This record gives sequence, C-alpha cells and structure tokens, in this order.
Amino acid sequence: MPNKNDRPVFLDLRRIHLPVNALVSIAHRISGLLLFLAIPLVILLLSLSLRDEDGYVQARALLDGGAMKLLALLVLWALAHHVLAGLRFLLIDLGVGVDRDSSRRSAWLVNIASAIALLVLGGILFS
Repeated sequence: MPNKNDRPVFLDLRRIHLPVNALVSIAHRISGLLLFLAIPLVILLLSLSLRDEDGYVQARALLDGGAMKLLALLVLWALAHHVLAGLRFLLIDLGVGVDRDSSRRSAWLVNIASAIALLVLGGILFS
C-alpha cells in the first residue's frame, strides 16, 4: 500500500492568498509584458501620425475609439506600475526597505500610486 505522503497535492489557486509583495512582483512582470506587446501598436500610431496630415487624422480617429481608449488606459497603467515597481525593486536591491514591514508598505504604496496614476491619466484621457 502506497504511503499517503507520496500522493499528489491538489492546490486550489482560489484559496491561496499571496502576500502583497508577490502580487506586486507578478503585476510587474505582467505590466512589462503588456508594455512589450504594445510597442508595435505605438510604433504604428506614431508612424501614421508623422506621415502626413491625413495620417494624423487617421491616427487621431483610431485613438478616439472606445476600445482603443481602454487599451490606452491599460497601457498607461502598465507603464505607471512598471516604473513604480521597478523603482521599488531597485531600492530593495540597494538595501533600502528590505525588512518585512517596510517592504510590505512599499508594495502597498506601489499599488495605490499606480491606481492613482491610472485615475489621473484616465481622467485626462477621457476628458
């Protein structure tokens, strides 16, 4: 009869509560991926807008669409979060905020600051 300790463990991912530091790390990776995937679209819009006056009107029309505004909002959040989390990780690499309490506080600060940046930039974008 097999030992019970050799049995596979079922991990219910909905019940695992990650610490805020882990969530910031995961979101930093996701935001970096989103920024990388947005590069072709940004280059396309930039080249279209710089081509001539008609190209600028076309790029502006593309950016005025609702889906494109949501995509731009997502990219703006990704940029804000990636920069803030990157600065946090740089400070941790330098030995600033390494202890558990200050690391947790800085992770919350990154999440809150990126949400505020999203609200501010979204207000500017949708006005």
